Amino acid sequence: MDGTYDAIVVGGGHNGLTAAAYLARVGQSVLVLERGEHLGGATRSEHVFAGVDARVSRYSYLVSLLPRRVVDELGLAVRLRRRRYASYTPVPDDPTRGLLVDTADDAVTAASFASVGATADRDAWRAFGARTGALAARLFPTMTEPLLSQTDARALLGEADWRDLVENPMADVVGSTFRDDLVRGVVLTDALIGTFASARDPGPANRCFLYHVIGGGTGDWDVPVGGMGSVATALEDAARAWGADLRTRATVTNIDPGSAAREAGVTWIDDDGVERHAGSPFVLAACAPAVLDRLLGREPAGPAPEGSQLKVNMVLSRLPRLRSGIDPALAFAGTFHVNETATQLETAYAEAAAGQVPATPPVETYCHSLTDDSILGPELRASGAHTLTSFGLHMPARLFVDDPDRARESALAATLRSLNSVLAEPIEDCLLVDADGAPCLEVRSPVDLEAEVALPGGHIFHRDLSWPWAEHDDEVGRWGVETEHPRVLLAGAGARRGGGVSAISGRAAAMVVVSRT
Repeated sequence: MDGTYDAIVVGGGHNGLTAAAYLARVGQSVLVLERGEHLGGATRSEHVFAGVDARVSRYSYLVSLLPRRVVDELGLAVRLRRRRYASYTPVPDDPTRGLLVDTADDAVTAASFASVGATADRDAWRAFGARTGALAARLFPTMTEPLLSQTDARALLGEADWRDLVENPMADVVGSTFRDDLVRGVVLTDALIGTFASARDPGPANRCFLYHVIGGGTGDWDVPVGGMGSVATALEDAARAWGADLRTRATVTNIDPGSAAREAGVTWIDDDGVERHAGSPFVLAACAPAVLDRLLGREPAGPAPEGSQLKVNMVLSRLPRLRSGIDPALAFAGTFHVNETATQLETAYAEAAAGQVPATPPVETYCHSLTDDSILGPELRASGAHTLTSFGLHMPARLFVDDPDRARESALAATLRSLNSVLAEPIEDCLLVDADGAPCLEVRSPVDLEAEVALPGGHIFHRDLSWPWAEHDDEVGRWGVETEHPRVLLAGAGARRGGGVSAISGRAAAMVVVSRT
């Protein structure tokens, strides 16, 4: 027996660290067990390329869902920067033109809508943004409170938003709001990132869209200063400062859920190969539901999760020139949308559903270093180097399972072709070379994410997102982390209101423990 703790947290990602910090802060003894060599899970930053002084956010990228309340309550040293340019989208069949959305200058945005022939959609864009912004202001504050009933959630959203954003297919809503295929696609990408679904079907796409537009009460996606790892580091520092026992290279092999009369327990193998065991009134599973099922020794309750994305991390010697002639520092300052019209999104979905890597993958690209160059060493900053992350949509795990290496190579080639179709020069010509003479480019498929950071099926949300309110009467007033075992709580992204870098489910699990002790 390795002792008894007030709470044991399984998984040292950002949610596990959040739960540990909250509980240690109120004087509880907390043990965190992380199987990897480092804490932070998918939120950490790393020096990915040999001899290249760039801290790359290897798995995640931007922050929207982290509540200010969590930052304030834990006193986290986290700084977020707003991106002035929301997005730039080249016209696929004429990339000499593109749509630039400038959040600080409405005249620039209006002129850009006119330049791509979408003048009729400018007012609709403004009105739709105001609508989702108002929704975010109403709904996001409830994410750090007990679950609303479905009736109360419907009243909070209002009948129009409930009908359009919950019940109707996103493709229908966006199609009736905007005329231009390019504009429709830019809006619909928020419904599809990390989610393998057709926007024509209500359900997963609607939930994904809702989470993407309510973050922070505004829907803005911000850049964390210092990279995504700065969020995990701040949480780790807070948990350590209050005395949490944080252990890495600790592979949990079993969770005993306990009973009303008997405490729960966790068994793990430490770095020396020694089996250890500790008991606790509460076990907080900051891991995927499928992982929790395995640790409890039971069969998964639902279908296996399936992630859907291809993540390409790059360090460039310089930003590439674009066929439109726009300054790359403007085009890449926000989200750079490539081949993401509504029609292209649906075509790519159909191809992937048929078992094929999309011929022209929809791609979203982010340049962290344009907003925050602190992730680059002094020499890289002075040289004009930048990091670049491309996120390919409609790349489900099923495409990579049978032959992961070959499929990854094929998907990468298609993604680079898609990206290059709007550039004035191949992105490959702009890649920095590392100390070993290799180009600074790495690619991660869903299969890789499962192997490296224990995301079942490579699903970045651990499983399909759920509505952020109670869907059943017995959930009302609860926190969305409870399981059938009173002593076991689901504190990871797969909990209700989990998903993304939010810390919401980690905090919620801590709230349950505090309320019961």
